[in-house]
Amino acid sequence: MISIRKSSDRGYADHGWLKSHHSFSFAGYYDPAWMGWGNLRVINEDRVAAGTGFGRHGHRDMEIISYVLSGELAHQDSMGHVKAIPPGDVQRMSAGTGVVHSEFNHARDQTTHFLQIWIEPDVTGIAPSYEQKTIPVEQKRGALRLAASPDGADDSVVIHADARLYVGLFDGAEQARIDIASGRKGYVHLVRGAISVNGRAISGGDAVMLADEDHIALDSANDAEVLVFDLAA
Repeated sequence: MISIRKSSDRGYADHGWLKSHHSFSFAGYYDPAWMGWGNLRVINEDRVAAGTGFGRHGHRDMEIISYVLSGELAHQDSMGHVKAIPPGDVQRMSAGTGVVHSEFNHARDQTTHFLQIWIEPDVTGIAPSYEQKTIPVEQKRGALRLAASPDGADDSVVIHADARLYVGLFDGAEQARIDIASGRKGYVHLVRGAISVNGRAISGGDAVMLADEDHIALDSANDAEVLVFDLAA
């Protein structure tokens, strides 16, 4: 089964300083038909205005991944981390028993554009932890580069969840394929451009949900930046 959700069908919130598209129910956006896909619970596409950000707030028992697309995100948390997250970096925060953090755009004249992703963990009540890695552009060019996984394979960040996240950049004849094991789900989020997923054409902001499919194939791309998830059902 393959289904497409168009970018325009996502939830949307405009807080002035923050403009956010919600792929699944989040905060003031609620749709019982869109509560997540497998163990993927949140994909928010956020644009944070210059000089603004999310004040200190708490999380627990969730795997939280931030992937910056443009601009820069400043992170500070109760574990003592003070980090800048530039474009291309993947940041993982395991909230565990509880963590308080803030995210801020200190730029004077540039919007920060990033994806915030929540994946439900396999275990709860663990000590909170943090990890951040840079994924060079050349490793994403025409390929699906593993960015997050349960075992840290291929120098990915480690998440406490049965899920794998891949990132890639595709154009023209560039293509890639990953296999999906029986009983699992796939999810493709296209950040920008256009691409074909298992023969279905999508454009920026669209998503493809896959169930009972044995692979995810990407081709026919035009300046595409894409995230691909292999998820527990």
